[in-house]
Amino acid sequence: MNQTFDIIVIGAGSAGCAVTARLARDTSATVCVLEAGPSDATLAVKIPFGLIHLMGHPTRDWRRETLPMTGVNGRRVKVPRGRMLGGSGSINSMVWFRGRRADYTAWQQPGWDADTVWSAFSDVEEAIRPAPLPDPHPLSTAFGASIGGALTPETVSSGVFTTNMRHGQRFSAADGFLRPACKTGRVEVVTNAQVATLRVANGRAHAVTLIDGREINARAGIVVSAGAIESPAILLRSGIGPATELARLGIAITADVQEVGANLHDHPAVPLHHAGDAGGYGLTLSDLPGWALAPARYVISRKGRLSSNMVEAGAFLSSDGGDEPDLQVHFIPAKLGWQGKMVVPGKGYTADVAVCRPKSRGRLSLTSADPREAPAIDLGLFKDESDLLTLERGVTRLRDLLDKPCLSAWRAPEAFPGRDTQGASLRDHIRNRAGTSYHPVGSVGMGRAVDHRLAVHGVRNLWVADASVMPSITSANTNAPAMMIGWHGAGFISEDIRRTA
Repeated sequence: MNQTFDIIVIGAGSAGCAVTARLARDTSATVCVLEAGPSDATLAVKIPFGLIHLMGHPTRDWRRETLPMTGVNGRRVKVPRGRMLGGSGSINSMVWFRGRRADYTAWQQPGWDADTVWSAFSDVEEAIRPAPLPDPHPLSTAFGASIGGALTPETVSSGVFTTNMRHGQRFSAADGFLRPACKTGRVEVVTNAQVATLRVANGRAHAVTLIDGREINARAGIVVSAGAIESPAILLRSGIGPATELARLGIAITADVQEVGANLHDHPAVPLHHAGDAGGYGLTLSDLPGWALAPARYVISRKGRLSSNMVEAGAFLSSDGGDEPDLQVHFIPAKLGWQGKMVVPGKGYTADVAVCRPKSRGRLSLTSADPREAPAIDLGLFKDESDLLTLERGVTRLRDLLDKPCLSAWRAPEAFPGRDTQGASLRDHIRNRAGTSYHPVGSVGMGRAVDHRLAVHGVRNLWVADASVMPSITSANTNAPAMMIGWHGAGFISEDIRRTA
């Protein structure tokens, strides 16, 4: 491979693919995209139902987990992160939301106001073309009718999810952005290329070193788009972060940027499990013919069980019963296990409720300068007790929703934790069982570690463009906002590159 390019993009996930496409469109630069994992060329990625095999996969998921956290009674919480072309957008449930306009107003960053961001989303959606889930289970359709209205985090509402599928297959940022960009002839994608450190000389980022020792040079600059876990880890290993912390690990200081790794947060969530004779997709003797015919139906029509993204419908609720939602529900028309295994025999359904705008904050740090060692992840769950109380009220609101008459034909009893779990026992249950929606953000925040043009403080020719730059999390799933950040941020980066050329 060529060892020198104009620009290096680290990470071929949802944001990195969008960054690459914008750079290829707006500049004449040569671009090298470095992806730590393999290609996404596998049926488990393309077939929506294949996601059940991807989370926890030994080579396609980073398989990160948190430190023991006080707010969840000393538990570790899983943090699945995609490790292949498409990134986490190749292992997620493909749910598509922009968020609320007020989310971006709250960022208070020049060039990221709601009107500007909405225009960038339009560009992204022209490439991705999200659409309603094509063949939801009737139970999901019934749940979607429990409130009705257009499903949006702007209002209390419910419905079947819009997803980034095309013709019944996952259509990730790698499909919508990266592959078209490669057709320019100026983009080279290198898989299985994990970055160890950035090389900085005289205050300017100019190269990266891979864990196998290879060095790749960048004439114009480097864009880090490795996500809210890996992006700060790369910066920290490169000496960009809190000087005292880095010195303890023997890492030479490149730039003392205190906020690298800070402000890490996610949507805290807790599920309700229903099990009985009724429900959605099941693992029972009566369901075996349906599963046996599912592959043929999918091949012929791209519909049926294998076209399900599992998380088929949802709702936005208000914890205080008002008009402004602060909770999101994900509805899965299948019984999931609550004792360690996800796929279990029987019928039922599962719904989780998440806090849309959590106040708790954590931090990512290093335990070692060795890139093969996982970073220390603290999501700070329930450090602010208001998040716990909001989630407690959210469980009550979700139970009310699941009692709606439109679900009567499908209703199964709440098997875990059970309707008698209320008050203090419910709060204990949440601390013992809550996880997240797998939407980590904020660890290289705008106005903190990078400026509004996504340039890293203290280092020239270095930018970060992914969900890590969010000052605060958006009020729903973060895959679409990550693509928007990559696309819109690359507009600033392209201007900076042309100005300094």
